[in-house]
Amino acid sequence: MLMVVATVLVGVAIYAYKSTKPPPPKICGSPNGPPITSPRIRLGDGRHLSYRERGLPKERAKHRVVLVHGWNRSKDIHLALSEEVMDELGVYIVTFDRAGYGESDPNPKRSVKSEAFDIQELADQLKLGPKFYVIGISIGTYSIWACLKYIPHRLAGATLVVPVINYWWPSFPPKLVNDVFRKQLKRDQVKLTIAHNFPGLLYWWMTQKLFPYSSILQRHPTILSKRDLETLKQMPQEQILDEAKVKQQGEYESLHRDLMVHFGEWEFDPMELKNPFPNNEASVYLWQGHEDKLVPYELQRYVAKKLPWIDYHEVPDGGHQLIHEKGLCETMFRELLLGEKPSI
Repeated sequence: MLMVVATVLVGVAIYAYKSTKPPPPKICGSPNGPPITSPRIRLGDGRHLSYRERGLPKERAKHRVVLVHGWNRSKDIHLALSEEVMDELGVYIVTFDRAGYGESDPNPKRSVKSEAFDIQELADQLKLGPKFYVIGISIGTYSIWACLKYIPHRLAGATLVVPVINYWWPSFPPKLVNDVFRKQLKRDQVKLTIAHNFPGLLYWWMTQKLFPYSSILQRHPTILSKRDLETLKQMPQEQILDEAKVKQQGEYESLHRDLMVHFGEWEFDPMELKNPFPNNEASVYLWQGHEDKLVPYELQRYVAKKLPWIDYHEVPDGGHQLIHEKGLCETMFRELLLGEKPSI
């Protein structure tokens, strides 16, 4: 009997261990990994970043922009700017796969801070000049907060589009953040709590089949506003991303690590940032949809109130897909590059 119990306990322990241990990533270009199909740079620590260039050649462009994708996205993100508009704006845009996504090598030491220096090194190796613009989308905006903290001297301006909130930023009033957090779906409350408090269990949570685990990955119908649904319907089918390629090196090094970094303990509190451009040498813009089902406008308003040097725009019926709307995307670029004030 004792032998049977011991055998069962050992089996349970082995299962539990395997359930929480992610598999090794399938590195692009390795013998068993996906192929390399895009240009890449080699970073100082030996990792590679894959990138894609759009718009004018950087040698002819008046403005150079580094655009940062969000969760479960890549450098091939659909950007609602026509070639004619990019020519008119005189803009060069580079998008890149963040660490672990697409064809960029994973970074086991990824942090909020490391994202800023990945961007700086990308800009330097592509020779974008002493200053460049940055635009971040959704969870990709933690890279932009990091740029504002660590490399503001390199920025010509910055735009944060529907920036995902970290509920554990210290400056949030506990009652406000708790009230808003409880409005999230239960599966997302659990997911984010694990990502923050028990990151070692996140792989298990995101791969187990007993409970609902993520509203985004499970495509829960309530996460898209009416305007989001219309926007997605109008996107060209050939430009909808191949999600398998986005996470081809492994979901842990792309999606899961993104959650752990963004919702973990930051090296700084964004709401304690001082104006990095006190002489108006550059501007920072933040775009939020009032009907965004993923990012609560209540907390975004609080962030904007704490940081009055950020120019805050709230689109009354906007959702989470603002960057994919042709008119709004162009408006964001015109504001960032030309200083044109939007009418929303």
